[in-house]
Amino acid sequence: MELRIDEAFATGEFAGIAFDFAPVGLVITENRVIRECNQAFAEMFGYEREELRNQVFARLYPSDEEFVNIRDRGVRQLRENNTYWDERIMAQKNGTLFWCRVRGHSFTPEDPLMRAVWSFADLSTTRPYVPLSRREREIISYLSDGLTSKEIARRLDISHRTVEVYRAKLLKKFGVNNTGGLFHSLGGIGSDHVVSRSGD
Repeated sequence: MELRIDEAFATGEFAGIAFDFAPVGLVITENRVIRECNQAFAEMFGYEREELRNQVFARLYPSDEEFVNIRDRGVRQLRENNTYWDERIMAQKNGTLFWCRVRGHSFTPEDPLMRAVWSFADLSTTRPYVPLSRREREIISYLSDGLTSKEIARRLDISHRTVEVYRAKLLKKFGVNNTGGLFHSLGGIGSDHVVSRSGD
């Protein structure tokens, strides 16, 4: 490894070591298949790099359903301006779930997922994974859109009181006193960038 780094500095060819030793997970995909990844990416998910090469990206999600649920997110943004990011729940090799911030850039914007490079940052230290039910995620999403409890109740066809009960449980679950604190616990981002788990 030291020889390779010395050679890079001697020749000025830094691209290879920049990819391999970047302090953030980097992965190159082709039609949702992992073609290459760096060490940080492999370690984040608990694999050796060789275990991930030429594997379908779906194996890094909590379930096939999760992958299907969000696999096409970002296609429109990548096609329009080749910029996309979100925060999503991923699964390590041992089954541990964790939040990641994902950013993407496509080499083929006309078909954005055909060839792309992605960065993954583990958010575990600032945003521990807390299981949420489908209904809790729906309510958080509507709250982040600025809807009142009554408006949320109408959207979900449940009572205003039920929304308030869910809201109170969410505040308790995250150990916060108000909706602002709840959003801060969720990373302080809008619902457009939160990709949460499907199902109950």
